[in-house]
Amino acid sequence: MRVRVVLFTADLRVHDHPPLRAALDASDAVVPLFVRDTGIAANGFLVPNREAFLADCLRDLDAGLRQRGGRLVVRYGDVAEEVAKVVTETDACAVHLAGDVSAYARRREDRLRTALHGIGCEVVVHDAVVTCVPPGAVTPAARDHFAVFTPYHRQWARQHTRPVGRAPRAVTVPDGVGSEPVPERSSVPGVSPGLAEGGERAGRARLTAWLRSGIAAYEDRHDDMAGDATSRLSPDLHFGTVSPVEAVQRSRSAGGPGAEAFVRQLAWRDFHHQVLAARPAASHADYRTRHDQWRSERSARREIEAWRQGCTGYPVVDAAMRQLRHEGWMHNRGRLLAASFLTKTLYVDWRVGARHFLDLLVDGDISNNQMNWQWAAGTGTDSRPNRVLNPVTQGKRYDPDGAYVRRWVPELAGLSGSAVHEPWKLTGKDRAAYDYPDPLIELPDALDRFRQARGLR
Repeated sequence: MRVRVVLFTADLRVHDHPPLRAALDASDAVVPLFVRDTGIAANGFLVPNREAFLADCLRDLDAGLRQRGGRLVVRYGDVAEEVAKVVTETDACAVHLAGDVSAYARRREDRLRTALHGIGCEVVVHDAVVTCVPPGAVTPAARDHFAVFTPYHRQWARQHTRPVGRAPRAVTVPDGVGSEPVPERSSVPGVSPGLAEGGERAGRARLTAWLRSGIAAYEDRHDDMAGDATSRLSPDLHFGTVSPVEAVQRSRSAGGPGAEAFVRQLAWRDFHHQVLAARPAASHADYRTRHDQWRSERSARREIEAWRQGCTGYPVVDAAMRQLRHEGWMHNRGRLLAASFLTKTLYVDWRVGARHFLDLLVDGDISNNQMNWQWAAGTGTDSRPNRVLNPVTQGKRYDPDGAYVRRWVPELAGLSGSAVHEPWKLTGKDRAAYDYPDPLIELPDALDRFRQARGLR
């Protein structure tokens, strides 16, 4: 019997899955394998929200495979060692997996090749599974990647994407391959109470609902913080329960300005992957240094903790940070405001904020999280590195009636309209009626500090 292993990583689906399709086409049986990699846990990346969402995804993947006569094999340990064990047990001739760009993913691939070479097993890596366009497919003349999004997007939009593949009708798994139990969300402590359901069925339902009733208005409403008018597909894209290729093609089929704007956001995702593929150090070091002398975590400890808890005194920032803690997710405009506030208003190192986001975000993705934080801090690909987002102005613009703030900062629920964005303007008994902190810092003072630090004064 010809056997091949399909190693699932950030592609937890059966629809449009090139590694699974290729393995099925070339063999009599496959081993759909997921390794609960101890290396990821040791690096601190397996936090409760992602672990719980992952458990949902694995149970749903197992169910999808069982509907087709197969099952998911789960192992726990070092990924290279566990894959090698499965290969030896089944006499598999190849291991198929999706290509990825993080430094950890690339080390994992190298270690797999080393471990499997000695037992005569091939490693087959498939592109355009985690991203829509492979990271190295779009490059400028004489350079290995695009450092600016707009020219990247022009070329990206002209690329012909591969056809979307159907889910297989049947999956045959060799007898006797041992598996650990598929994990359950209920066994994970410390999960955000509003965390969404994970899994391919839930992800595909979100995508279909989005295409049917949300995408048409996306261009006009994507910054409407109270309206919650974004797709909320980022966790599904991170875990691969929704194919980015399918999302792009179905969005383009929907057509219209909203679809174009949404596809542009998916291009941003690919853009960040190609930056990190070319510059792996950008996950922890400035992509473009501004020679910042950030305030130390010790000296800014009080302000950092207030930011984490959503108690900065700036309501729209606090609302965003509380949404993050409750849902494990945050509106994109809120992410920009929270990141700008920490790095430019409080002048704290972007890595402090990036780590906190990774501790809570269910869609915590190294490429997008780190590069978006660098964009906000002005150390990344932003062509205007010294822009500072004013939380009051931004709050009034993107939450004009204050509904988003009142939803997440209930102690200000008694303030109507845009007045909720400036509670410090109340005086006497009116101010005392609201148990809400005063601003950590006056915005003009913060702006002056930032400009001096960047040598702009």
